[in-house]
Amino acid sequence: MAAVEMRKLTVIGLNSGRAPFIYELMHLGVVEINSQDGIVSDDEADWLPDIFRTSNSADVSRLEGDIIRVSTALEAIAKYDPSKKPLLITRKEFGREEFIAYMNKVRTDTERNMDKAIAAYKIINDGKAEINHLRSLITGLQPWVKLDIPLEMNETEYVSVIHGLTGAKVQSGQLMTAVTEGVPSAIVQEIGADKQQKYFSFIVLKEEKDALYEVLRPFNFSAISMADQQGTPTEAIHRYEKRIEEIEKTITENEKVLAELSPARKDIEYLYDLLVTQRDRARIVGEMLSTDTVFYFDGWMPAKAQEEVEELLKKYEFYYDIQVPDADEEVPVLLHNSSVATPFEAVTNMYSLPSRKDIDPTTILAPFYFIFFGMMLSDAAYGIILSALCFFVLKKYKPEGTIYKMFKMFFYCGISTFIWGALFGGWFGNFFTVAADTLFGKEFTIDPLWFNPLEEPMRLLIFSLILGAIHLFIGMGIQAYMYIRDGQAVDAICDIILWYVLLIGLVLFAVGGMAAPVLTTVGKIMSIVGAVGIFATGGRKKKGIVGKITGGFGALYGITSYLSDVLSYSRLLALGLATGVVAQVINTLGSLAGGGVLGAIILTVALVFGTIFNLAINALGAFVHSCRLQYVEFFGKFYTGGGREFRPFARKTKYVKIMKDQDK
Repeated sequence: MAAVEMRKLTVIGLNSGRAPFIYELMHLGVVEINSQDGIVSDDEADWLPDIFRTSNSADVSRLEGDIIRVSTALEAIAKYDPSKKPLLITRKEFGREEFIAYMNKVRTDTERNMDKAIAAYKIINDGKAEINHLRSLITGLQPWVKLDIPLEMNETEYVSVIHGLTGAKVQSGQLMTAVTEGVPSAIVQEIGADKQQKYFSFIVLKEEKDALYEVLRPFNFSAISMADQQGTPTEAIHRYEKRIEEIEKTITENEKVLAELSPARKDIEYLYDLLVTQRDRARIVGEMLSTDTVFYFDGWMPAKAQEEVEELLKKYEFYYDIQVPDADEEVPVLLHNSSVATPFEAVTNMYSLPSRKDIDPTTILAPFYFIFFGMMLSDAAYGIILSALCFFVLKKYKPEGTIYKMFKMFFYCGISTFIWGALFGGWFGNFFTVAADTLFGKEFTIDPLWFNPLEEPMRLLIFSLILGAIHLFIGMGIQAYMYIRDGQAVDAICDIILWYVLLIGLVLFAVGGMAAPVLTTVGKIMSIVGAVGIFATGGRKKKGIVGKITGGFGALYGITSYLSDVLSYSRLLALGLATGVVAQVINTLGSLAGGGVLGAIILTVALVFGTIFNLAINALGAFVHSCRLQYVEFFGKFYTGGGREFRPFARKTKYVKIMKDQDK
């Protein structure tokens, strides 16, 4: 129930051994290297000029460019790969030397295929861009198809040819009359019209061109030029359509090239990972401080990795120093829990990693999240489906990291859903009861192992509130432990223990008499003691009698917060009932067609689609509200968060998994 203990590492080594050392350090993947910005102060100004950063920007930029090219090739092949795309990427496992040997063997052919894919992709994209341009030209020429004048002809020695537009509401007769009266020598032709515009062509003597524009001004005439095109509009459209056919043929040929390159996709993916690791090594070298002969860096590592890191440092005969961090020093956080609790780290991580003063809540969070999710979904059949789907993904695709944790967590949550569904008697809601009655006229019921919440909702509500109270009390207990751990025993008594006394006393006073009358008296005394104690100590850190009194009242008012927190757990009842009610509604709707073959088909269809809908909606609700109960109610009692994730210098591969010797 704690984050991994960390050690601070400082290393000074010879530049001659840096490259192979960095290579092996990346393979270990257990050291986080700090940024060296600001590590040298002005106090060392006399020797500061001797220290510099290795300039690797050119290498990093080159590798970044190569990575972009590989990514482009992968994008191109993936787009036209006829094979089915997997749901999740499954990484190929390689030994370190095995991977290097394999890439040395295939790299030349891989780079050739990559270049081929990029070239084909460029032709396709350029072709599509040109087609779009040509189609826009065709669209623009369509209204002018009746024009029999070559588009490139805009003037001769004596006349000008003017094409242009007016609004659709312009009266053509009025425009022609105005032109005829104002410029008698002009020839006017209305070429076409659509809902927005009318299209006109004018032939006018050069010396009368300005007069024509003056006449057309009241009609909001807008001249356009098509002199960059050749032939009549009909000829131009025909030429463009023919060009589009040629481009489409070229695109098809290159799409075929990309499809044929799909077998090379894996090797290109491996090349991507190789280049990423090379870039990361180059980038980290550039972060280190150096002189002409030595380099320096500091960072963090898990205490459990100290032995293997020391072994590597001794191999290269580098100077190193390993220290326990100071109590107030910010340390990166790496969580380590049991195999059962580890999947629930995904819930903790979504909120925030624990600070150094916090404890890792995952181990305590896990069983409650397990219980809450199952109670909210609470259908045994849904639980089987959820666990089966997650098990399939885990076995087939072998996800890693956060994705692995999420699927493993939902696998466990599916088990919880099955258990609570069996306890409450939910099997696709009441499907088997409805099916037996509708199709066979028989009575059939799967009795709950405990009780049916739809028939006894108050029983489930009381259980939910009791479970919530336990959850909150544990959170308060953790805070008390942290107070005592930090030497604040008085705070533990005043801020936690007295609340235990008050809250337990109120419960005994309210319901203890049902078990034994004396418990009512005990509860009354505990309530009074707790309330007086909270009032007396709530303002202990404030100055003056007024501050202490107001602080006491304010602390005692906190009971409303505890009441609202407990009531929040009523959502366990609400969501649990929602799943069952929706399922029953779906089953009822499916049974409306009655018996027979048609009725069986409709009932089955309703079951399938209704289950997909109900499982998706209520599983999402169970996930969200289970998280809320942890984040708001539980974490609110003791958890601060704000820790910084431990990010070791390691291979961040996407398509391959380089195995360590112990993993083989």
